[in-house]
Amino acid sequence: MRIGIAFDLVPVVASADGPDDRYEEFDKPQTIEALAEVLRADGHDVVLLGDGRALLHRVLADPPDFVWNLAEGEGTGRNREARVPAVLEMLGIPYSGSDPLTLAAALDKGVAKRLVADSVAVPQGVACAAGLSSTQVKSLLRTSKVTEGSHQWIVKPCFEGSSKGIRARCLADTHDEVIELYQVLSRDYGQPVLIEEFIAGEEVTVGIVGNGDGAEVIGAMKIRPKTPNDRFVYSIEVKRDWDDRVEYQTPAQLAPSVMTSLIRSALGSYEALGCRDLARIDFRIRDGVPYFIEANPLPGLAPDWSDLIILARGMGIGYADLIRKVLRVALTRAGLASASSAGVSS
Repeated sequence: MRIGIAFDLVPVVASADGPDDRYEEFDKPQTIEALAEVLRADGHDVVLLGDGRALLHRVLADPPDFVWNLAEGEGTGRNREARVPAVLEMLGIPYSGSDPLTLAAALDKGVAKRLVADSVAVPQGVACAAGLSSTQVKSLLRTSKVTEGSHQWIVKPCFEGSSKGIRARCLADTHDEVIELYQVLSRDYGQPVLIEEFIAGEEVTVGIVGNGDGAEVIGAMKIRPKTPNDRFVYSIEVKRDWDDRVEYQTPAQLAPSVMTSLIRSALGSYEALGCRDLARIDFRIRDGVPYFIEANPLPGLAPDWSDLIILARGMGIGYADLIRKVLRVALTRAGLASASSAGVSS
């Protein structure tokens, strides 16, 4: 089978414009090569498609049988992750992962929370459009009641992944700090800013592979600071220095009742958002209750440092085995499983 890989690479020379985490979601060449190596080892012909205009030219000139989608998309809009799947659907080319609607909805943290609210507990919060005055933000906070009953708030961009825009200073203790953080993030990221109650508790992420009734939790991983800290935020500073600053506990050590609730919440969120093939769902657990933080239907697959890969490895699932598992469920969903097992083009 001829499999294309859609992706965005971290530029060799990064633009000085914008915040320093502008390309944090993009992949490094070794990630693309690691994925390609697994696919080639299974007898597939691999084509590197990239993203943007280069991808368009390549799929129009010589369409692959299937595309493994890793493309994050340029810019700050909530639809950027949906662009490649939308193009592939228009051209009738099957691909891995979730469809355009799910990718766009999940990237918009406010929309995602509203969609999963019937399935899982969510922090109280409000999305504030970019460019508002301090008075307008204060009014929104009062109307939404997000500042009632809570003494700490997390402030972050609405349409970002990989902890972009989320730093240790994004944990606010006063209304004035909330307003100041809103103004900084609104200016730097040019998108709505989510202000929500901070869930003081354990950070846990859940990996899911499969579709429909066949979707299964492959494991849950607790993310803990090496130095105990009741203000711990899994921020971009922490992720960039993860080996020294956090420990990953897989399988997560949780009370049986909490684990049952976590798995139910993760699968409920996966279904509510319409995720396909694979996803990682992030939670904070407070008083035994899992609170949905966000869904990652386009999770990173870096072989050494991506959370889903670390989680899988902790559950005894090697990198190649995980890639093959996801490919199998994606091809089965697309009706191409027989072609894959034959190792030839469909």
